[in-house]
Amino acid sequence: MAKLGKRLKKIHESIDLSRFYSLSEAISALKKTPVCKFDETIDIAVNLNVDARKTDQSIRGMVVMPNGTGKNVRVAVFARGAKIDEARSAGADLIGAEDLAETVSGGKIDFDVCIASPDMMGIVGKLGKALGPKGLMPNPKLGTVTQDIASAVKSAKNGQVEYKLEKAGIIHAGICKLSFNASAIENNVKAFLSAILKAKPAGVKGSYLKKVTVSTTMGVGISIDIASIAA
Repeated sequence: MAKLGKRLKKIHESIDLSRFYSLSEAISALKKTPVCKFDETIDIAVNLNVDARKTDQSIRGMVVMPNGTGKNVRVAVFARGAKIDEARSAGADLIGAEDLAETVSGGKIDFDVCIASPDMMGIVGKLGKALGPKGLMPNPKLGTVTQDIASAVKSAKNGQVEYKLEKAGIIHAGICKLSFNASAIENNVKAFLSAILKAKPAGVKGSYLKKVTVSTTMGVGISIDIASIAA
């Protein structure tokens, strides 16, 4: 087994990896771990009782964190006409049509979220090879292909987080920063899990949530007592 560094050794000494913590206890433990030189992200991993191979059990969506994510999100919008003003007023960082498509196809992708009005998909559809691998392709199911450009931009700017089921039946996401106060972190965790619960496929039988773990970027996973989440 590889030798643990001083910081990880301290984390392992303060956290019992064999037990399940209440949500408030887990957050308190995360806040007490030795700090890094940067503001770590708090990540959540949700193991679900689903079969990711079945199309009717695929889970994907967006949820806005009630306290934001602490990340400065750059938003690109493909639009024309009045939608340009709508995007600009909502705070979009990049706005364009063919000109923006040319920039993207040239390999310059300086944004975190991509939104498009439906009439722009003829242009955006050709950018699949550039946007697809980065998870940036606009999708009507995620609300990033929409007539309501302003709402989509504001949601992205206000801390919208995407969740997507992986092949192993797990959903991972970064939901906020370690510097957030405990109450803000707890509210974000609950909002994220609430969205996952609402997305439960109709065909799932038995217990849906199998395991919930929270961790920091450079830390270890702390298992949550699922019963405490609803408390």
